[in-house]
Amino acid sequence: MQANTHNAQIPPLRLIRTGFPDRPAFGTAVSEALLKRVAEGALPATLRLHRPARELAFSKQDRSAPGFRAAVGAARAAGFEPVLRLAGGRAAVFTEGTLALAWSSPQARPVEGTGDRFELFSTIVAGALNGLGVDARVGEVPGEYCPGAWSVNARGAVKLAGIGQRMIRGAAHLGAVVVAVGSAAVRGALEPVYAALDLDWEPGTTGSVEDEVPGAGVDQVEAALIAELSKSFRLTEAELDPATLELAAELERSHYV
Repeated sequence: MQANTHNAQIPPLRLIRTGFPDRPAFGTAVSEALLKRVAEGALPATLRLHRPARELAFSKQDRSAPGFRAAVGAARAAGFEPVLRLAGGRAAVFTEGTLALAWSSPQARPVEGTGDRFELFSTIVAGALNGLGVDARVGEVPGEYCPGAWSVNARGAVKLAGIGQRMIRGAAHLGAVVVAVGSAAVRGALEPVYAALDLDWEPGTTGSVEDEVPGAGVDQVEAALIAELSKSFRLTEAELDPATLELAAELERSHYV
């Protein structure tokens, strides 16, 4: 009886595992469509956890930089598809060795809970990585790419995950990318892009879970994230509905570069 009462107190969260690695702009549009539909009350709180392909996610701030066009060219030359991301920050990388999370939640006053949502999400990611044996901590590493106070790092030395947020009337979106394996691929993509954008960055601050725990891979990190999420939410597997996919198709072009 106590267990049932405890479970009833944990907020529900729909979990969608569908990704679109061959259509990165559409994948971003899906996350935006979910945010809009959650905001209007058509959908409850929803989290996407999926496996992307090679894409370079630029922010609005990047787009206004003098070197943006050169950065886009550098991304494409490195084999990464450029897209315009939902959240703020600076350019971030997705590869087949990363996991992407996009959490949309209804919020009557989104601004008031900004810090609380950052703290919850970063704590969940750090907890998942700690469970795998990583000395995971929340906080910015000096010299990291796309710097942020809510990044998740290892040993205070290398960044493993970045977290960004976007708010609209009625809802908030938190997006995260966790580098499970392949830190060299992330560095290789970012070096020419950050040079073009004239951004200070120390490549040695970029790491992966595999670098910290040899043998850990995408499957293990994904399972750890779901297990940690289950401590804070009652997860229910769900699929993308036709209305969300239709809206995403309308929004896709806005995420092209």
